[in-house]
Amino acid sequence: MEHFIVSARKYRPTQFKDVVGQQAITNTLDNAIANDHLAQALLFTGPRGVGKTTCARILAKKINQDGTEREDEDFAFNIFELDAASNNSVDDIRNLIDQVRIPPQVGNYKVYIIDEVHMLSSAAFNAFLKTLEEPPKHAIFILATTEKHKIIPTILSRCQIFDFRRITVQDIKSHLAEVAKSEHIEAEDDALHIIAQKADGALRDALSIFDRVVSFSGKNLTREAVTENLNVLDYTYFFHITELLLENQISKVLLAFNDILAKGFDGHHFIMGLASHFRDLLVCKHQETISLLEVGEQIKTMYFQQSQKADVTFLVAAIELANSCDLTYKTSRNQRLLVELCLMQLASLTAVGEKKNDLPQRSLTKQPYILPPSHGMGSKNKQAESSEKKQEPATPEVKNATPSPYTQEAVKNGTHTNNETPTAPAATANKVAERPVVHTERNTNRVSALSLKSIKKKQEIKNEKTANLLATEELPTEPFTEEAMRRAWTEYSKKVEADGQFNLLSHLTMGIPKLEGTLIHLEFPNSTIKLEVERAKYELLGFLRSELQNYDIDLSIEVNETAVKRYAYTPREKFEKLKESNPLLEKLRKEFDLDI
Repeated sequence: MEHFIVSARKYRPTQFKDVVGQQAITNTLDNAIANDHLAQALLFTGPRGVGKTTCARILAKKINQDGTEREDEDFAFNIFELDAASNNSVDDIRNLIDQVRIPPQVGNYKVYIIDEVHMLSSAAFNAFLKTLEEPPKHAIFILATTEKHKIIPTILSRCQIFDFRRITVQDIKSHLAEVAKSEHIEAEDDALHIIAQKADGALRDALSIFDRVVSFSGKNLTREAVTENLNVLDYTYFFHITELLLENQISKVLLAFNDILAKGFDGHHFIMGLASHFRDLLVCKHQETISLLEVGEQIKTMYFQQSQKADVTFLVAAIELANSCDLTYKTSRNQRLLVELCLMQLASLTAVGEKKNDLPQRSLTKQPYILPPSHGMGSKNKQAESSEKKQEPATPEVKNATPSPYTQEAVKNGTHTNNETPTAPAATANKVAERPVVHTERNTNRVSALSLKSIKKKQEIKNEKTANLLATEELPTEPFTEEAMRRAWTEYSKKVEADGQFNLLSHLTMGIPKLEGTLIHLEFPNSTIKLEVERAKYELLGFLRSELQNYDIDLSIEVNETAVKRYAYTPREKFEKLKESNPLLEKLRKEFDLDI
């Protein structure tokens, strides 16, 4: 069996031109060597797998080349690699300093590559300062780290810093294609793209993933094999989910999400992928931003086709919902329900506009239950009556009223066309005299709605109208029992719950109302609850009077502060509470002059 060498080692670059995705740094180092302008202390920093150690080895080899060496010469005697993760003590640095003093036997420079330099202890850093600032002419130090912020500033100030960036998906995919071609492997473009995305900017990770997938699928690398082996969600899942969301298929969306969970995928990974999918669809909507779409050529067509079906408003709202779900996923106690709720909201986005127009517009201020003399009229009849009143014209039609003088003149001249019956002029005068009164009443009842005082004024006007109506009509005063009152109270509580007024519902069910004649007594622990119940008092009274057929019923709402439980938080409050049960504590405090 032939010894296998992993691709990350087999295809490690040996020249600066072969380094992937770091052209700015490799060009700088190449020019520095050519112009003899190379610093003696270099710091290579950046994420894992982007070429820091590789560039350090290439640099160490290249500065010793003078054209007379063999082609396979690696200058092993001139290059010293130190792993600071395991050699991080002061003694290790002292041994290094002792070696630095000895000049090279072959070549011109001795290069010391210290990997993971941030792992050195503070004492080791301090021991290294002097040598790093004034090294011998034949010594060059190359420090490599993934966490530059952990290095002390005095070390940073003595180094020339090179920041390595993450390698782009396109560069990784191109390099993987070259590796696949060298290994005689047929690889789909989308398969390589998924591997490049999974690597997250690290070429070494991409090559390791490539080796693993090749071991799974053999010489034919397909998108299906990559997604199955890496356990990543395929693009097709997100396209299918988005189609269901646009069609408002809530039940099918939930079933599709259940299938995804059944295959072992994580809900957090799914919602993050869905948010990225919406972002890619939004990017496809405009020609200027389509270059931001980092997908394979075959997938771009699918994205473009689906982006034409989705509105920009939907996509922006969908991204916001998915991102909100992503942020709260880890802190949620029921994570599956959180994702399902997000999917239901997404599926309802395109249907909200249609359903809003179909719903009846509810008034912000609810009218009290006031019934005319006809008994037994329910709330449906009252709603119908109120809707009929709204449809009436601004000027009410008065039957058997005398037309205006202009109408009478028209009758005399034979030009009268309406079916109006002329009556006595006195009636006309009365009608004309009534109009200013109505106009004045409207002006007096018109108040602003921009202050608490105006709201109180409106309520007083409404109560006054109610009292006037009750005074002019003969309303029933049927006797009733306390049990009947409680049944009616329960019915009203159910109505409040159906209307979604859960705060008021909790107040109404807080205690048991007590009946005294026709007066219903209510007690609450604080004035805030009393105020909220008083706002719904007249609607509640109207309902009870209608159900019990007794218009003498009234409510008495009181605050029983003794029922309020007191809590002691500060030391002073705790002492006062203990003193109530044992007054001798105060005498004890004074006797020994104690502080609280």
